[in-house]
Amino acid sequence: MSEDNDAVELDEDAETEAVDAAVEEEADTTEEESTADVAAEAAAADAEPDEVAAEADTGETAEAVGADEAGEPDEAEADASPFDDDVMPDEDVDLLIPVEDYLSAGVHIGTQQNTTDMERFIHRVRDDGLYVLDVSTTDDRIRTAADFLANYDPEQMLVTSSRQYGRFPAEKFADAVGARARTGRFIPGTLTNPDYAGYIEPDVVVVTDPIGDAQAVKEAITVGIPVIAMCDSNNQLSNVDLVIPTNNKGRRALSVVYWLLANETLDRRGADTVFALEDFEDEL
Repeated sequence: MSEDNDAVELDEDAETEAVDAAVEEEADTTEEESTADVAAEAAAADAEPDEVAAEADTGETAEAVGADEAGEPDEAEADASPFDDDVMPDEDVDLLIPVEDYLSAGVHIGTQQNTTDMERFIHRVRDDGLYVLDVSTTDDRIRTAADFLANYDPEQMLVTSSRQYGRFPAEKFADAVGARARTGRFIPGTLTNPDYAGYIEPDVVVVTDPIGDAQAVKEAITVGIPVIAMCDSNNQLSNVDLVIPTNNKGRRALSVVYWLLANETLDRRGADTVFALEDFEDEL
């Protein structure tokens, strides 16, 4: 199983570039629209005096109608989201953070592959073939995972991440809640070989990706401890006890999910500490 860890690292850059490109494409929409608006205003300002006078002669009624017609689109444009916000069936659901914050981090963006296991967590498929995860379910599962983790002694919790972009937020999560972290390559025998110097006996394991962290999942199942996993549209769930559906390849997405999970877990314990998202974001 350790070969799976190495294979994931080889494919990681390509996967992450595809996901980040999708997020940036949505964000660029706003900039393009703003540029177009500025150009239109400049053109109107350069109009010839004669043309302005001619327009004035059309009468007050025409102006009123024109103002009414123009007013509604302007108001709609002002309220429009810069992102494709069709990411959940109920737009009125109460989320931990504004939906725009989830979207800007790309939490909703899955891969171009989906499994039968993950179909219930997918909201729709985009024109470019990327599956869109249901953000409201992601939000709800973060709360559920926090409820579950709050029942464990902090030092008996283990979080793992073989993925490069998951390592910093996973370690920060461990620091925040008092858990242990094993990032990078998961050494075989960590949970199953008492003779290994790094042997530990946690009561619950949180993994960043069931594929990349396959060795940790395998050993957790062997010793009979529950697995909480951040799962993308292409993950199998056969050995996962609690799924948090999310983009598990993007740097910003993993930072947001680990940040929320840490704060929610601490809140369930009655702790006063609240971390900022910036605490979970690693500099490039």
